[in-house]
Amino acid sequence: MALSDAAVRNAKPGEKPVKLADEKGLFLLVTPAGAKYWRQKYRFGGKEKLLSHGVYPDISLKEARERRDEARKLLANGADPGENRKAQKTARNEQVANSFEVIAREWLENRKDSVTPGQTDKTLAIFDNDVFPWMGNTPIAEVDAPLVLSVIKRIDQRGARYTAHRGKQRISQVMRYAIATGRAMRDPCPDLKGAIPAPQSSNFASITEPDQVAEMLRAFDAFRGTFVVKCALEIAPRVFVRPGELRKAEWEKFDLDKAEWRYLVTKTKTEHLVPLADQVVATLRELHALTGHGRYVFPGRDPQKPMSEAAVNAALRRLGFDTQTEITGHGFRAMARTILHEELHVKPEVIEHQLAHKVPDALGTAYNRTKFLKERKAMMQQWADYLDKLKSGAEVISLHGNAA
Repeated sequence: MALSDAAVRNAKPGEKPVKLADEKGLFLLVTPAGAKYWRQKYRFGGKEKLLSHGVYPDISLKEARERRDEARKLLANGADPGENRKAQKTARNEQVANSFEVIAREWLENRKDSVTPGQTDKTLAIFDNDVFPWMGNTPIAEVDAPLVLSVIKRIDQRGARYTAHRGKQRISQVMRYAIATGRAMRDPCPDLKGAIPAPQSSNFASITEPDQVAEMLRAFDAFRGTFVVKCALEIAPRVFVRPGELRKAEWEKFDLDKAEWRYLVTKTKTEHLVPLADQVVATLRELHALTGHGRYVFPGRDPQKPMSEAAVNAALRRLGFDTQTEITGHGFRAMARTILHEELHVKPEVIEHQLAHKVPDALGTAYNRTKFLKERKAMMQQWADYLDKLKSGAEVISLHGNAA
């Protein structure tokens, strides 16, 4: 006699497991502890076998019967429902093991030693925020152009076009890694060329109003991160070199007695000289006690490597500055160029030489690290003094100094 919903609901446990038969091999197994399991007996290949259909009440009588009938269809077609279930489970496990997110994290881990920690962090942030929620569970072999397009369009529609393009690049790198490791056949990203317009280039965010610069400098005093990063924050606006040149600065390139820093500009492969103001030298001497035994002025967590390229910008964000619209580590260069010319009336060619920009002259010389050196030394000290006065809230009057 077939079971009813009431019979299943009211079934009581006994001292031993109790079996309540339904129809066509389905029965309810009630354990002494009161748990109720759906089971199905069937024969395949001359052997009696047992198939599990879940636990009551999570699986109702109606649902258990539907599962029983699906199993009987497999039997009618000559398939063992138990083995079929094992095969499906194996396939699901393989899909999970080869999902886009799993492969992407494996790719990130494998490339850690060849890129900076900052690059890894940026890529992971894009994946975590904009990619994994939408395609992370997709089997890598099933990632196609429409799926990737839907993901990068979602990023672009919120106004982050640059991030959308960067996301597509990173997805493409993961797909190529999957191809190389035998888990995908092709990369669909090249099919999306032109699907999203190229991002418009823009200048790095920068603060150029003296009163805002003053607020920023005072905010630096509230920084509660590492001493190394705090020193980088203090020095960066006063030397206004490129962020990569600052974070990779090496002690052997400094002569603190002469107040000079000499290094090779990575962008132009030219030698450059940075005169150091008294305030910068004082900060560097303090920092030397901590990091002077190593190679880098601003080491990272691994003392054998420089600090992360994201460290200064991360510190700025921690202090409440928007690095997209207000100020970035690179923005200190625009800040110095603007204020030195407009407020301190320094000659543009002197500023440009200190920025290590190529400046044509009558003799055709593109750049000379010692040109305007006297003026540049005066300018760098004048600039540091000006920033100190801004920070202290003193009234600063623009004058034509020796650097003008």
